[in-house]
Amino acid sequence: MLKERKYKVRPVPSGKLALLAAARDPPDLILLDINMPEMNGYQVCEALKADEILKGIPIIFISALTEPLDKVKAFATGGVDYITKPFHMEELHARVEAHLKIRRLQIELESLNAQLARANARMSADLQAAAKIQKTFLPGVTPNIPGLAFAWGYRPCEELGGDGLNIVQLGNGKVGLYILDVSGHGVSAALLSVSISRLLSSPSEPSSILRCSRNAADPIDITPPAEVASRLNELFPFGTATEQYATLLYGILDVKSGDFLYVSAGHPGPLHVPARGAAKIIVNPGFPIGLAEEAYGQEHIHLSPGDRLYLYSDGLTDAMSAQSVPFGNALLLLNIERERTKPLEQGVAALLNEIATWHGSERSQDDISMLAIEIAG
Repeated sequence: MLKERKYKVRPVPSGKLALLAAARDPPDLILLDINMPEMNGYQVCEALKADEILKGIPIIFISALTEPLDKVKAFATGGVDYITKPFHMEELHARVEAHLKIRRLQIELESLNAQLARANARMSADLQAAAKIQKTFLPGVTPNIPGLAFAWGYRPCEELGGDGLNIVQLGNGKVGLYILDVSGHGVSAALLSVSISRLLSSPSEPSSILRCSRNAADPIDITPPAEVASRLNELFPFGTATEQYATLLYGILDVKSGDFLYVSAGHPGPLHVPARGAAKIIVNPGFPIGLAEEAYGQEHIHLSPGDRLYLYSDGLTDAMSAQSVPFGNALLLLNIERERTKPLEQGVAALLNEIATWHGSERSQDDISMLAIEIAG
C-alpha cells in the first residue's frame, strides 16, 4: 500500500535484520510491529534509540495490541506514534506524512544548528583574538618610575569592552595617564576604543598624538591635554550611523613637581585622596569626544607626597545591586577611605571586588575600569 503511494519501502522480517538494515542505510521513518521473532518491537526500538546515528529516526508502532499499557510502553521506549490493527490506509498515510515532515524539519534544524555552532565558534575565536589585541593597549609592565606607584583594574562586561586606560612615559620627567569610555558595548565600542588608544600610545609610535614631534628631549613638544582632546574630537565626530561618542580623562603628571595637568571630556572624576585630608571627587564639566563644539579647557591638581589620585569609568559608580541601587559616589568614597592604608594595588583590587559583590557577579552591566597613582611619602 505504501509503494502504491510512491514511498520507497524496505520490509524486514525480524528485529535483528531490521537493526542491520537500518545501520547499513538509515531510513527516514520506521514502521515497527511489536510481536516479532527473536526480538520484539520494544527491544528493537530501545536498540535504535541507543545508537547515536539512528536515534533520531521516528518510529511508528503498528500492532494488534490495544491495551493502554502496551501503548504507554511503546511511547516510553521512544516511539512517536501508535496505530492499532486493523487500520485505515488514509490514517496511516496521514501519520506517515506528518512524521516525515517533522523529521525533515528536524534534520533541517540540526543542519542549521550545526552551521550556527560553526559560525559561533569562528566568532568566538575572532572575539578572543580581538580581545588579545585590545589588551595590548592596557598597561603591560607597570612603569618603574622612582617616587611613583601605579595600580589599575579593567573588567569588561563582555568579551570586548569599550573602556581603555594606560600609562604613557612622555619623556622629560612627564607621564601621561588616561582613561576612556566609549558609549555602548561589544565590537563597535571596542573598535572605537582601540582606535583612540592607538592615538594615545607611546610617542615612539607613529600614530601617537601625545607629542608634536619625536624629540623626547624637547619639553615644549609635548601636546597639552586640552589639545589632545580637541584633536580627538575632530577625528571622531559623532555620526548618526554609529551614534557613538567617548568620554575621556587625560592628564600629564610632572614627576618632579607633582603637578597634574588634565582635561576632562565628559568623564567622571578624578578622585583625589590627600595624604592628610578626606577623599574628594573633583567634578569637571565637559563635552564627550565627538560632541564638543568649543575648545576644551585644562584643570590642575597638585599632588603632594603621600597623595593618591584615582581615574575611573562610570561603570564603577553605576554598578547596580540586585535591588537596582547604584553603587554611587558615596560608597566609592567610603571604600577608598577604608582602603587608603593598604598598598595601592591591594586597595584597587579590594574596591573592584567590593563592586563585584555589590552587583552579585563577576560580569557587570557596564565595563569597569580604574587607574590609580600614588606619590611616594
